[in-house]
Amino acid sequence: MANMEAYDNLMNKMKEIIVLGSATAIVQWDMEAYMPPKGIMLKSEQLSQLSKMIHRMVTDPEVGQLLETVEKGSKALDEVQKRNASLVRRAYDKETKVPEDLVARLAKQQAISVEIWKKAKAANDWKMFEPDLQKMVNLSRERSEIEAKVKGIPNLYDSMLDEFERGLTSSLVTKVFSELRDRLVPLTKKCAEASKELDTSFLSRKVPIETQMKIATDVATLVGYDTVTDQAGGRIDQVEHPFTTGYYDDVRITVKYHEDNVSSAIYAILHEAGHALYEQNLNPEWMYTPVGANASYGIHESQSRFIENLIGRSPEFLRYYLPRLNKLTGGIFSDINETAFIKAMNLVKPSLIRIEADEVTYSLHIIICYEIEQDLFSDKISVSELPQVWNEKYEEYLGLDVLDDTNGVLQDTHWASGYYGYFPSYALGNIYDGMFLEKLNKEIPDWLKQTEKGNLLPSLKWMARHVHSESALYDPADLIEKITGNKLTAGPFLDYIEKKYSTIFGF
Repeated sequence: MANMEAYDNLMNKMKEIIVLGSATAIVQWDMEAYMPPKGIMLKSEQLSQLSKMIHRMVTDPEVGQLLETVEKGSKALDEVQKRNASLVRRAYDKETKVPEDLVARLAKQQAISVEIWKKAKAANDWKMFEPDLQKMVNLSRERSEIEAKVKGIPNLYDSMLDEFERGLTSSLVTKVFSELRDRLVPLTKKCAEASKELDTSFLSRKVPIETQMKIATDVATLVGYDTVTDQAGGRIDQVEHPFTTGYYDDVRITVKYHEDNVSSAIYAILHEAGHALYEQNLNPEWMYTPVGANASYGIHESQSRFIENLIGRSPEFLRYYLPRLNKLTGGIFSDINETAFIKAMNLVKPSLIRIEADEVTYSLHIIICYEIEQDLFSDKISVSELPQVWNEKYEEYLGLDVLDDTNGVLQDTHWASGYYGYFPSYALGNIYDGMFLEKLNKEIPDWLKQTEKGNLLPSLKWMARHVHSESALYDPADLIEKITGNKLTAGPFLDYIEKKYSTIFGF
């Protein structure tokens, strides 16, 4: 009885921390979506204070005492309770070693760095951003060195990876990324050659932002992300760099509209809605407990990229959506046939911007970022060298000249935010999707035929049942093996993408 009372008290404390964390997420959303220009210093102080409060709550000695009591009586716990205790222990051991002052400085610098990054990107001015990025790198390194010692991980960058993908090592990432690179580079060349005469200029036709907002709502509703009914748990707002944030009943997504690129908004919405649906479909019985969170950032990316690519870029979905798009735009694309539309939406062409990249070359962008991060935190390169190294790798991997930093090293917010070790999650999401797809095709072989009729429920429900409902009960590698019966491999994703694009482009 004493043990279960300690467990309940521990979970009550976790609920307080999780609720405050969800409020912090909304403050961060406001900073990106609605904060007036003058508000950055106040917002940085708010986030710093909230981070200190959460850190104090996590490292409260009473949490440690309750945790010891729970662990002594662990035989009385069920699987979920043991997992909750394990996740609390992981957080407690790390946070008690990280000074509160460092937590506050990191949160404050993150807010400032992101704001400076926005201005530097708009001005194409790397030197404006470099000093604040250096501060962010230094602070992140300081924290990660502490965490690496606590976790017993000898490699600093492996400790950073572990924060986003529990249990993952750079040796495994390098192995599967090598598989990707070895098959994607020649596939990119084949696709580019097969589509070099393809006219996709119609995708640049101007679609008013007001119309694109209606399309965004339509696409979100189609995949089950509700922003319009009185039971809605979501909303769509405009920002510089799309993202998703929130918790269970309040999960918000964002998009950046371009009048001459409606496809950008469509795929941004599909991507972010995939993130949002994962958060909204987490096991409701575990809400406000550690196990009620997502499994990992890579699993998160698998859910967003499944809806964006495996559904949204499938010929079946595109055949269904073209008439709907024409109705919403007043027939702007009425002269475009299905085949041309499908090929254009799946055009493979090396490009500079990661979030605009096609399904084939996307992982190459991630491999570039992964290699740069590894070199940065093993002291092979410095912050000041990042633009040069970035440009060299884009020429080597994608054959592209980077003409300015806005479309180069300044394009993403991750480094300004201190999210070092995050980038690999995107390509891991692709790899996870390939493994999920193999299983989905066996269990629901007609799911794409249903998609062509506008019925996305078979695949969406399959993901909710197998992935979302498991929440954080398992580490990602264990979850993948539980669902698919196999250990991590890039093979299924590569097989899928080679088959799909050879079919579309006829090679």
